Amino acid sequence: LAKKLGWDVADADDFHPSQNIDKMSRGLPLTDQDREPWLAAIAAWIDAHQGAGRPGIVTCSALKRRYRDIIIDGRESVRLVYLRGPKELIAERMAARAGHFMPPALLASQFGALEEPSLDEGPLVIDIQATPDAIIETIVQSLEQR
Repeated sequence: LAKKLGWDVADADDFHPSQNIDKMSRGLPLTDQDREPWLAAIAAWIDAHQGAGRPGIVTCSALKRRYRDIIIDGRESVRLVYLRGPKELIAERMAARAGHFMPPALLASQFGALEEPSLDEGPLVIDIQATPDAIIETIVQSLEQR
């Protein structure tokens, strides 16, 4: 998506403090308190890009409404894209990736914490079972309509 649009992209995993990465590497789920500096860093990246007039994409597992509020609220140009998929497919994809610090065993805690976006958040909901090209095209069309 970033390549197609020519936008900067950031992976929210890169904003985690080392303590969070260590904790997840040991198979321990993060607490809301653990996530506070991570969310603040993501929000700061968005603010810096908006301030510079540069569009960007942040890939992020903002599982709870209050997390999304921190990184989206008050930022009118930010659009929430929710990639929805079955737990089994996500587990399969997680197991296939190499060298990531978060073990697939933490997926259950992620789904346990998940609060799907509500309509008032204005999410674009995308089924991850579609092809990557179809997902990108749907997002681009939605952004153009906005």
